[in-house]
Amino acid sequence: MLLKNMRNILSLLVLSFLLGACGPYQKVLKKDDIKPKYDLGNQYYKEGLETGKKFKFKRSIRLMEQIAPQYRGKPQGEPIAFTIADSYYQLGDFFNASYQFERFTKAYPASDKTEEAAFKTAKSYYKISPRYTLDQQDTDKALIKLQEYIVQYPSGEHFAEANTLVSKLRDKLEKKQFSIAELYYFQDDYRAAIAAMDLFITENPGSSFREKAYFYRMDAQHTLAIKSVREVMEERLKKTKRYSEDYLKYFPEGEYYDKAKAAEEDVIKRLKEFN
Repeated sequence: MLLKNMRNILSLLVLSFLLGACGPYQKVLKKDDIKPKYDLGNQYYKEGLETGKKFKFKRSIRLMEQIAPQYRGKPQGEPIAFTIADSYYQLGDFFNASYQFERFTKAYPASDKTEEAAFKTAKSYYKISPRYTLDQQDTDKALIKLQEYIVQYPSGEHFAEANTLVSKLRDKLEKKQFSIAELYYFQDDYRAAIAAMDLFITENPGSSFREKAYFYRMDAQHTLAIKSVREVMEERLKKTKRYSEDYLKYFPEGEYYDKAKAAEEDVIKRLKEFN
């Protein structure tokens, strides 16, 4: 019984504390006066940065969004706009953060917060960017925004990180492009695989998938050649030989070296029949 009473007392104390904590917020929220909302919104934002508590940012957003229209065009409009954008960013709501930061950079291009806003716009799109198997529209947006930041702020505080993020996004797009080409290959759609691998090799000279692309292109061409009617087989075998020579030249210690060498020998043997 004593333990139960102690629990009840503790629950009441916690409830009283929470109600007391919400008191100033609820009172200010319901009032029409905008100055108290501005002050309390700033206070919650700063406390959120100091403590990392998410509810602080949520309260700051609610207060600031209520008064933003009244302060538009006034000196307070700039910090209000940034506070709203950054609060969404701190909450991990990158859809709203990207939108709000973009609005901020357009509305306040001379602000001392513009560089930070430009970077966080780009990083928000980076955070939104989905895994490589999905549509990469947001990845493309992130790349554009990051490259804009890099060009505009070559000595910027976030320059190195922006370049790192660009590299990661390009790797993702490479993986997406290669996975499509690879799918053609494993589906035995040899013409499409050859064309896709050829394009991948041209557009991604430093890719980690480059060796596979060279081999798959050669192997698809080899299979296509030996399955062809005699009228087109010779030309396709010659093309296979060129592809095998490319692989053997660029990857003399490659994973598929033996297979590429065997394919080349097979092609040479078949070509002799045409002579």
